[in-house]
Amino acid sequence: MIASQLATDLAATVRSIPDYPKPGIIFRDITTLLGNPRAFRRAVDELVQPWAGSKIDKVAGIEARGFILGGAVAHQASAGFIPIRKKGKLPHATVRIAYSLEYGLDEMEMHEDAVTAGERVVLVDDLIATGGTAVAATKLLKQCGAEVVAAVFVIDLPDLGGADKLRALGTPVHTLMSFAGH
Repeated sequence: MIASQLATDLAATVRSIPDYPKPGIIFRDITTLLGNPRAFRRAVDELVQPWAGSKIDKVAGIEARGFILGGAVAHQASAGFIPIRKKGKLPHATVRIAYSLEYGLDEMEMHEDAVTAGERVVLVDDLIATGGTAVAATKLLKQCGAEVVAAVFVIDLPDLGGADKLRALGTPVHTLMSFAGH
């Protein structure tokens, strides 16, 4: 977690939508943060900062908001970008992993030539909740030989335990703010 004033400032740019996608859930919408030039720039700078000066070969972004953030982080880090997408969305030969959702199973994939053994990769997405998607993406990258240096997120929902699941895999986690609940 970064300095509380920065987290407070960034959190003020996140829209909270109650009862979406179902009753009892508060959806944390970062499109308002992305639409605020100062907040967007600051968020990207803070996601990159822990690795300034270290070698990062690739940044992997999880569909879809992870593409926006991951592309910006890759640019700042002078790294390549790897899109991790839902099954069937990539045009070339892929590698895939299945993962559990609260309502069933899903699959994600990336191009089989997106990463080479030993490349240092930072995984990026907008939010870490239960961790299912981020854990699967981390495992997929590692299966392909990547060294997953860290996973970074704008928002953590610590009550749901996703960041702890990534840490249990040996992946450092860096978040900019957290919200209680789910």
